[in-house]
Amino acid sequence: MTIRVLVVDDQAIVRDGLVTVLSLVDDLEVVGQASDGAEALDQVARHAPDVVLMDLRMPNVDGPAATARITAEHPGVAVLVLTTFADDASILTALQAGARGYLTKDAGRAEIATAIRAVASGQSTFDAAVGARLVAQLAGGGSLAAAPGPGPASSPDAGLRDRFPELTPREADVLERIAEGRSNPQIAAELFLTVPTVKSYVNQVFTKLGVRTRAEAVARVLR
Repeated sequence: MTIRVLVVDDQAIVRDGLVTVLSLVDDLEVVGQASDGAEALDQVARHAPDVVLMDLRMPNVDGPAATARITAEHPGVAVLVLTTFADDASILTALQAGARGYLTKDAGRAEIATAIRAVASGQSTFDAAVGARLVAQLAGGGSLAAAPGPGPASSPDAGLRDRFPELTPREADVLERIAEGRSNPQIAAELFLTVPTVKSYVNQVFTKLGVRTRAEAVARVLR
């Protein structure tokens, strides 16, 4: 199946480079490009992409504002952030707006293509730097940027159970892995469960947290 991609970036040289690189991937089709969020909204309505590759800081309508509009008005379209910024505020703002994934611009073609496929299939995905911040947050329960201090750290799922007492220990295990970008089959393999069982746990977590998507669940973890 070919995945239709819209590229959004305010720098023409970056857009052109991404279009060229992605056009070389067999299962990806670049259906349009936009220089800001307002143009992206128009292009989404016109071309109905499966995935929007979204920059964050742009003139007029920025990436988070465009992402929020796209996910609200076109729920079948996945947004994957590709930006130079990996600070706590940028990550949290993007996820709260509804982005399913977050990459920095030092990602290579293979990593970008893999991330596009992941978000198109409904998964969340993060590059190594962002993933490390998420793990630190899960382990420490502090700010996303907080580095682990000396001495033994609390276990990630114990921290989640403290923050979300409505979750059972197994649901906290599942939420931890959702926040780390694991797919349902990966969670099933790690926790020695069946995929349908994991799906049931995911639905229970979503219901208890009052969220609808993996990105929204991750945003709750990061608050």
